[in-house]
Amino acid sequence: MFQFAIDRGGTFTDVCARCPNGKIRVLKLLSEDPSNYADAPTEGIRRILSDEGCHTLPSREPINAANIEWIRMGTTVATNALLERKGERMALATTAGFRDLLFIGNQARPNIFDLQVRCPDVLYEDVVEVNERVVLKNERCQMNWRGIESRNGITGEQVLVMKPLDEIQLRQDLLIVKGKGISSLAVVLLHSFAFPDHEQRVKQIAEEVGFMHVSVSSEVMPMVRAVPRGFTAALDAYLTPCITKYLKGFCRGFDESLTQNKVLFMQSNGGLTRMDRFCGSRSILSGPAGGVVGYARTTASTPVIGFDMGGTSTDVSRYDGTFDFTYESTISGVVVQSPQLDIHTVAAGGGSMLFFRAGLFVTGPESAGAHPGPVCYKKGGPLTVTDANLCLGRILPEYFPTIFGQSENEPLDKERSMLAMEKLTGEVNTFLKSSGQKPMCVQEIALGFIKVANETMCRAIRSITQSKGFEPKKHVLACFGGAGGQHACAVAKNLSISKIFIHRYSGILSAYGLALADVIQERQLPTAVAYTPESFIEIESKVEQLLQECDKPLLDDGFRKDRIRHEVYLNMRYEKTDCALMCQAMTVNKPDKQFTKYGDFLTCFHNRYEAEFGFVLPDRQVIVDDIRVRAIGMSDFYVDSPSHVPKKVVPTPEKKMSCFFEEGFLDTSIFVLEKLAPGSVITGPAIIIDKIGTIIVEPNCEARITAQGDVEIFIEYTTSSRKQLTATLDNIQLSIFSHRFMSIAEQMGKVLQRTSISTNIKERLDFSCALFGPDGGLVSNAPHIPVHLGAMQVAVQFQLEALRGDLHPGDVILTNHPKAGGSHLPDLTVITPVFFKDRLKPVFFVANRGHHADIGGITPGSMPTTSQNLDQEGAIFVSFKIVDRGVFQEKALIDKLMAPARVENSSGARNVRENIADLQAQIAANNKGIGLVKGLIEEFGLDGVQAYMHHIQENAELAVTTLLKDIGKRLGGKGQTKVCLSAVDSMDDGSEIKLKVEIDCLTGKAVFDFTGTAIEVYSNYNAPFAVTHSAIIYCLRSMVGHDIPLNQGCLSSIMIIIPPRSLLRPSDEAAVVGGNVLTSQRLCDVILKAFEVCAASQGCMNNVTFGDETCGYYETIGGGTGAGPNWNGRSAVHSHMTNTRITDVEILERRYPVIVNRFHVRNNTGGAGRHCGGNGIVRELMFRKNFTLSVLTERRVFAPYGMEGGRDGIKGRNTLIMANGREVNLGSKNTLYVKCNDILRVETPGGGGYGNPSDCIPSDTEGLC
Repeated sequence: MFQFAIDRGGTFTDVCARCPNGKIRVLKLLSEDPSNYADAPTEGIRRILSDEGCHTLPSREPINAANIEWIRMGTTVATNALLERKGERMALATTAGFRDLLFIGNQARPNIFDLQVRCPDVLYEDVVEVNERVVLKNERCQMNWRGIESRNGITGEQVLVMKPLDEIQLRQDLLIVKGKGISSLAVVLLHSFAFPDHEQRVKQIAEEVGFMHVSVSSEVMPMVRAVPRGFTAALDAYLTPCITKYLKGFCRGFDESLTQNKVLFMQSNGGLTRMDRFCGSRSILSGPAGGVVGYARTTASTPVIGFDMGGTSTDVSRYDGTFDFTYESTISGVVVQSPQLDIHTVAAGGGSMLFFRAGLFVTGPESAGAHPGPVCYKKGGPLTVTDANLCLGRILPEYFPTIFGQSENEPLDKERSMLAMEKLTGEVNTFLKSSGQKPMCVQEIALGFIKVANETMCRAIRSITQSKGFEPKKHVLACFGGAGGQHACAVAKNLSISKIFIHRYSGILSAYGLALADVIQERQLPTAVAYTPESFIEIESKVEQLLQECDKPLLDDGFRKDRIRHEVYLNMRYEKTDCALMCQAMTVNKPDKQFTKYGDFLTCFHNRYEAEFGFVLPDRQVIVDDIRVRAIGMSDFYVDSPSHVPKKVVPTPEKKMSCFFEEGFLDTSIFVLEKLAPGSVITGPAIIIDKIGTIIVEPNCEARITAQGDVEIFIEYTTSSRKQLTATLDNIQLSIFSHRFMSIAEQMGKVLQRTSISTNIKERLDFSCALFGPDGGLVSNAPHIPVHLGAMQVAVQFQLEALRGDLHPGDVILTNHPKAGGSHLPDLTVITPVFFKDRLKPVFFVANRGHHADIGGITPGSMPTTSQNLDQEGAIFVSFKIVDRGVFQEKALIDKLMAPARVENSSGARNVRENIADLQAQIAANNKGIGLVKGLIEEFGLDGVQAYMHHIQENAELAVTTLLKDIGKRLGGKGQTKVCLSAVDSMDDGSEIKLKVEIDCLTGKAVFDFTGTAIEVYSNYNAPFAVTHSAIIYCLRSMVGHDIPLNQGCLSSIMIIIPPRSLLRPSDEAAVVGGNVLTSQRLCDVILKAFEVCAASQGCMNNVTFGDETCGYYETIGGGTGAGPNWNGRSAVHSHMTNTRITDVEILERRYPVIVNRFHVRNNTGGAGRHCGGNGIVRELMFRKNFTLSVLTERRVFAPYGMEGGRDGIKGRNTLIMANGREVNLGSKNTLYVKCNDILRVETPGGGGYGNPSDCIPSDTEGLC
């Protein structure tokens, strides 16, 4: 019987079929061709059945499926619906008070330097607030719950039903929504992972009133965290109806002999499922997953890196005998919480557009897409990577189909690509001439763009390997996809990979992988038990339940029991941490009471934790959050195994052509893959043409054709292969080093996030990582938290001066003092010098800064509102060697952390164990950076790396001076050589920040003069001078409008004048905890006001801290952003100097004795204007025990300003609602003792409006002002 594996992509549909006689047929056709067929997969099946002699099958008539054993499909139908926002009209039903839970999300903005904050739209168009509320029982709670119903949750936790479900009101509200024509509903109620009863009842009522589809979060993905679970349920409700419609249309192409068990669809987890079980939330990676399975099952050697390069993007993944999974990802701005293959997508493909900006070669992320496509498609498209390859002679138009041009019947047009590249070459050479460099030819520039595109893809591969402790060079590169073969050799060389594998079906490997995939059923249950022998019975009972649930559908589908295997996972974490790992049991030889009957999960957990994070916490109890079972019905589709090693053959090329490589123009042999016999050996340079792709065999590479017809490429490395650089500037290398330096800082950040244990660093991401030169100058700073930008440079340079040669290999420095470049005391900076071989002085420095939840001081959380001196704010480190020549100074560190206890009414650090664990994580992150820096030096030589360090700093200076020249011309008018700008704004106590900016229009140099700013205050919102540096770098980078290197060059042309003992340069003993989080925001408002860029954002971080001697919690709350000349402000998001996440409601209530009463957008608080400011947030916290509360905020007295006639945003307000009903205004800043049942309500400010309100278009500003 026939077996069909079909990958329906956005542009092409690939078909791989095994015929009854064992013959394999492959076919590629357009996914959309309505003039010829209604459905591409159906048409592919029809053509193959007709060709193989079943009988002629007329188009548009149903196909007899009697001769079809199975059809396996991967599809981008759901993915495309999500990307294009063309899913089903849907509504969201959520707990009352949380209508904007998914709109707010984690309150972080996607691009910290985009003043026009662009967050993806939510999927729902209406919200039903469900009157119900449950909370988890908390042992520290002091509230009286008498009369409140208590229920057992499915996790084993006690659930308190504070408010029963109001079914009457719910039914009325659902009918109203249904009357609007909405028929799909997502339901996400707080704590439904533990107590799904209310959600189930909502589903029943929704179906009763006529909703056609209802996705319930506790069914779709029963895991803690309301936001990602809610996003996943919304995604399911948005996409599943689309899939259902597509499946109905597909089935109409067949007669009744096509039964449901014949059609299987690929899920995001790499497993197949029957089409009636295929749902939206598990379909997003349906297409790419087939490719991962394909290379995993066909590449003989492991470990393997999958490299799937297409027209718009490139997918990279890793396989080492088992698949790598992730359980939470973000796709098109939607958080998806479900098991899925770990596939990293980067915006680099054949259609990536080419730019030359301020001396840098830039590829993407903008793409030409299929329409209009590259220049060579002859549809008026932009210059792209494909055009660059064409200009180099690496793409041969005569071997491509004639499907281009307006009539889609013409060949690729190389001449057009050359003309466009020549024009860009003129721009590049004009720049090079102005800076005294040699001009470049068209081919050199085209190759430069190819190199930069390759580095973009290598950066993604390093992210999935090096950041997890794997070396790329120890992998095989498995290349597939339409464009990958053109770049595989160059990418492999950049990563020192020696072998490339290209399957004979590489162009349709996703389809072939579908044929090889297994059928998988997965089930998951949340739990909340400690992993101890006492809990094993409960764990095993739940595993048994899940096994039965998984096996039944597989048995129903005809799988024998001996063809079903199982995988059991426990999602485990250390108590009081948030990082859970999905662990599979290790096999044990004999039964033991210390192990479950499914094996030893604990050892697996400890081993994985140590492997990923570098340490374990042996004294901490291990908690099981979830139990997951995976039942696998094994595929019977076989893969050809090598039967023999073919005899070597040297084939005759079709012809030879001149192609451009690193060495210049070289004679290049052209071969056609289908004509190459097994055993053929091809020495590069060569081009192998396949029907569905082009393979470039570069010089010093050798391609071999295997017995099965696959292509293996071996790369020869010699001592001369090392890339020695001179100090002379090469702008192509400059562009590559921009990626490499930034990659180091980014990978340090990934290690820090993974290895830390505190909520602040691991979940809220309140940290930054950076690389510095031997002089302490900033080289690259990953864009983590803006208030840290540039400030760490001051810290590193202070240590260089303070220690003066007292730096040795193995030393690590800890600092946080404002005079030493600190921002505020909770931000602990860890600095490590990088020594190389026999060099006596550091050749680089790496550093990171992380916010610790508590380091002592007069209030829990170390964010007091009443501090007047620095020593009241916590532990102080000026220049402390936390590691001295390789020895961790734990005792001295603890003494320092506990030192604040000697200050009156103060305490030492309240959770020293957590401080130490996070500091060890910060040290580990620096160690990762050191390894990457040394690897870069080994690859390019120390002199070359340091030369490009200076070049990249000079490039940043060029970008800023160009910006300032442009601003000078725009604001100063023709002929003016100097422009003066000024602005002033006030803190809530009346203290003014004054700024005068003088720009030299000829040189682009500027003076930022803060003379006239208020003197330091006897409070804590004095800002260390390093914070002003950060604010200026942030504002300049935001005004540039495109990516530039973030380093000390940004300030090289800037002179900063700050009067001593002022608000912005206080004395050493001044309190500063609020300066970092409040004054920094006002600095941004003042700078952007002076440059007339946009209206003021909320101007605050809305800091809330509560705790006692046993625990402490800290959060910052978003608000509205300012409108600009052509944009509305964004509501309910962080702005300017912070971008920290907010803790999920369910995590907060589970861990701390507090209840979040409300969390939603504060409507109509943005300033009116032609473009309106964004709205603020309303957040209410009810305390379940007595706590010390600190509220540290701004913009409660002076409103965020409007611009160009726009109105001010609405001011914020902090209110305490006491248990007896009394309401009091807390003002901007307050520290107080709150009692059980007291409520804090924080209402954050809106952003200012821009332009005359009478010019606004109401439909564009609805709900904002």
